[in-house]
Amino acid sequence: MNRCRPLGWLVLIGLAGCSGPPADVRIGSKKFTESEVLGAMLAQVAETANVRAEHRQALGDTIVVWQGLVHGAIDAYVEYTGTLTQDILAKEQLTDEASLRAALARQGLGMSKSLGFNDSYAIGMRRERAEELGIETISDLKKHPELRPGFSNQFLARNKDGWEPLRRRYDLPHATPAGSEHDVSYDALAKGDIDFTEVYTTDAKLSIYNFKLLKDDLHFFPVYDAVIVYRLELGERCPEALKKLLSLEGKISEDDMIAMNARVDLKGPKHASPSQVSAEYLATKLHITVVYTTDALTDRLLHRTGEHLFLVGLSLAVAVTIAVPLGIIAAERQRIGQGILAVCGMVQTVPALALLMLIYVWLKTGFGPPTAIVALFLYSLLPIVRNTYTGLHDVPLTLRESAEALGLSPLARLRLVELPMAARSILAGIKTAAVINIGNATLGGFIAAGGYGQPIFAGLNRNDPELILEGAIPAVLLALVVQGMFEIAERYFVPKGLRLRPAA
Repeated sequence: MNRCRPLGWLVLIGLAGCSGPPADVRIGSKKFTESEVLGAMLAQVAETANVRAEHRQALGDTIVVWQGLVHGAIDAYVEYTGTLTQDILAKEQLTDEASLRAALARQGLGMSKSLGFNDSYAIGMRRERAEELGIETISDLKKHPELRPGFSNQFLARNKDGWEPLRRRYDLPHATPAGSEHDVSYDALAKGDIDFTEVYTTDAKLSIYNFKLLKDDLHFFPVYDAVIVYRLELGERCPEALKKLLSLEGKISEDDMIAMNARVDLKGPKHASPSQVSAEYLATKLHITVVYTTDALTDRLLHRTGEHLFLVGLSLAVAVTIAVPLGIIAAERQRIGQGILAVCGMVQTVPALALLMLIYVWLKTGFGPPTAIVALFLYSLLPIVRNTYTGLHDVPLTLRESAEALGLSPLARLRLVELPMAARSILAGIKTAAVINIGNATLGGFIAAGGYGQPIFAGLNRNDPELILEGAIPAVLLALVVQGMFEIAERYFVPKGLRLRPAA
């Protein structure tokens, strides 16, 4: 009877979990609650045009989702006019709506009218601290250089409406802080670790923390009307779906958006997922009935496990195919070998998120599994190459000489003596790469590659520990299972004599 290799099972199960017809309309969203709610709403409305829509949620910050739209990984998402003019298209020096639409058209993109609300930036403080110091406006911060700012990485990176231009406009004396995630800044402000941060004016968490919003007395922040940006070719490919999307123009008020955000972010009997909130809003406020189903936990886990196994299994299989020969070359050719090990080592030092984006930009692999698989493949190289090199390098010289004395060719010596002797080390490198990849594959949630990263990122965005654990615990368990599978595989690949352990 044929024994199926462990890696073969990984790939087969993953392929089963990732199967399904491609979507006609792909909707994206950023990694914060409001964007996820609106992304779910766009996908649900599009499906009323009898097309299959997919919501690729929590893709990352602005630039990630924007690049996905420009390169065709998604067809539409909700953006804000202030972000378009002050950040994404800042070099265009856009002055009005007509110039903004023209700039978008040059990139093959269109823009809806406002959805009906403005979600602007503001500077927030703890109310008791602001009242204690008599701070009412942003200009008042200048009188208190001792106050500690704290901002999200995205706000710090904005060139026209972020921290640096705000500081220059108001001549603030405060030093630039280290960046963090937006929700982390909220929590730090609530605990008193920082004294002021940027907030969104439609954020439901403002009611939880009771922050005071400082008056923008110099009118620094522009208007951030929520609009749908979409690929113009969507109108040719799915005209009825685009028509349905544009029917949302002017239909969502600021109060409505705050209420929807609150249902997702605030715990309690009315708490709901972004998809449920958007579906109920469409039904009660816009009289649009959409089909909404909630997957059971077991169904979600099975689907995500299939996606995760596909990412890990395919990337690891390709890595083994390439890294083991590289390790052999490194062991046989010392000068070349040092270069191979150095390159693999350098790849390993690149931060995972940075590597994902570099692959996306340079290889244009787009959102989804391809980018994640290439990144995981690169991260798998070092442990496999290093362990293959070490295992072959440590084969006793006497065995090599005996093989030569028996008249074995170099290839036969490698196949019959050296590789079996190094098998344990090689397998250990593959096992290490597999376990590392299971953890790194959670970053696939950042680029719509699926897997356990999706609930982890969603949980981080909503400050929901249960959702984070829904992805983290299965990832840990999967790592333990895979490690056990490799222990079993050792019986097949490592000669029995080399598996004997010395007596205690």
